[in-house]
Amino acid sequence: MAERSTAAVDVADNSGDEPLTAQADQSTADGVANNRERETDSDEAQGSPTSEDSGKASPPELHSGHKLASRYRLEECVTRLDGFSSWRAVDEKLRRAVGVHILPADHSRARSVLAAARSSALLGDPRFVQVLDAVEDNDIVYVVHEWLPDATELTALLASGPLEVYDAYQMVSQVAGAMAAAHREGLAHLRLSPTAVLRTSTGQWRIRGLAVNAALRGISSDTPQRTDTEAIGALLYATLTQRWPYESDAHGLAGLPKDIGLIPPDQVRAGVHRGLSELSMRALANDGATASRHESPCTTPEELVKAISEMPRIRPPEPAYTAPPAYQRTAYQQGAYGRPAPHPGATQPVQTPPPPLQSRTGKALKWSVSALLIAALGLGSWQLADAIMERGGKADDQNQTQTTDGDDDKSQKVPVAGKPVPIAGARDFDPFGDQSETPSAIGNVYDDSTSSYWQTDYYLSSDFGRLKPGVGVIVDLGKVQQVGKVTVTFVGNTSVELRSASKDATAEPASFDEYSKVAKGSGTTVELKPGKAVQSRYLLVWLTDDLPMQSDGKWRGRLADIKVTS
Repeated sequence: MAERSTAAVDVADNSGDEPLTAQADQSTADGVANNRERETDSDEAQGSPTSEDSGKASPPELHSGHKLASRYRLEECVTRLDGFSSWRAVDEKLRRAVGVHILPADHSRARSVLAAARSSALLGDPRFVQVLDAVEDNDIVYVVHEWLPDATELTALLASGPLEVYDAYQMVSQVAGAMAAAHREGLAHLRLSPTAVLRTSTGQWRIRGLAVNAALRGISSDTPQRTDTEAIGALLYATLTQRWPYESDAHGLAGLPKDIGLIPPDQVRAGVHRGLSELSMRALANDGATASRHESPCTTPEELVKAISEMPRIRPPEPAYTAPPAYQRTAYQQGAYGRPAPHPGATQPVQTPPPPLQSRTGKALKWSVSALLIAALGLGSWQLADAIMERGGKADDQNQTQTTDGDDDKSQKVPVAGKPVPIAGARDFDPFGDQSETPSAIGNVYDDSTSSYWQTDYYLSSDFGRLKPGVGVIVDLGKVQQVGKVTVTFVGNTSVELRSASKDATAEPASFDEYSKVAKGSGTTVELKPGKAVQSRYLLVWLTDDLPMQSDGKWRGRLADIKVTS
């Protein structure tokens, strides 16, 4: 009978306060920490099993086209190591690509892998590649996880050089925040490397293999938080310098020169951001030694998140403006269509206009046109005179009944329609998450086009996966303005609130509580009208707990346009 569950945590193979990863047969925390520089990507590529003899069973004989549970069709083997194999597969029921880890049911780590997979599935954090199924079926155990075809490994990103400062900042912020959340639930990764960190096409960073990768290889640690924090520091070091912060080469990156020790990134490469350089050293040298000796080390992901929040916010670079090409009239518009191109320097003859019509037909046509013009002028004159006389009579009547009540004059004034208020700038606002929500596309919300849009990260339910109460966009009007109405256009039915900062605010408020709710609504095109007059420079368009489902079966908000009128 197959044993299948992703809704319960199997803790039978774990004791005490140890994380939900398998215990190594012979590894220790110090071994992991001291030998991390010797880890490479060799175990991530397809190869032959190692010769270690730790009681592991032989991997089952599988091939492309084999189906698991009459549902998961194996396509390509990407790893074969230590008695287990990893595959790219197709979920024929949901018609999507998935990844599958397979090992024999009598493998020494089979129970630990199941426990780690089920615990990871219960976390449900969208910043991690999700475990979809964990099954023991007769003679095999397999774990099914998401496959992200639009994501790129950090290893591939670093192949062309170090990341830009903003990208490195986003990577360490999102990865540290995700690992802090995992450790709060008792889960560790223990194998954070450039191959385990992915960037999606929307700019979101995802982590794969939480707990499962370590369980597959029998890795454990007595200090899991310190191990993961050091790994995050190594990732940041690599993104800043394109070097691995140890003497040995690893993950396609060259190591540091021998016998010089661990030096800060800003001493390895010129132009490295000083704050990020110090942050990587605080995470790497977390035994008490730091680069500047002024800052305390970070020994847990939570401390690293706090250190990042204390740094000045690194904003995305301004998009480069490319001037449109000069307008050039086509040959047809220039009247040269079908004519031979003139020789350079040749004087072009002036075209002589055709002579007027001189034939009998031409003369008749001229007299007909003249007659029509005379008739039209006569008719117009008669109508104009009649209108003037009629207006004069009405004016006399009005003069006889006109009053001089000032209140009546005011009531007859036509109200002036609201004038458009230009938007000076905008930025994403994610105060309850990782402080960033796809900032690269924020300009699409005020580009006067509804065909482009800014979108949130994707979530596993309409209420932001129960991770946060909402996200939004802060609109900067350039100065304090009278706000009469804000019209927002979405892709899909979306719930939204309009919030306003105080008109006395001299700088953009950074806290959600500094914005007051003045209107709310839902729909695809929503008119948000404050109940009373609002004067403010900063407005917050806040997406609440009703995101629309997109065609890929996931929930995300898409804001196409914002218009502000006085």
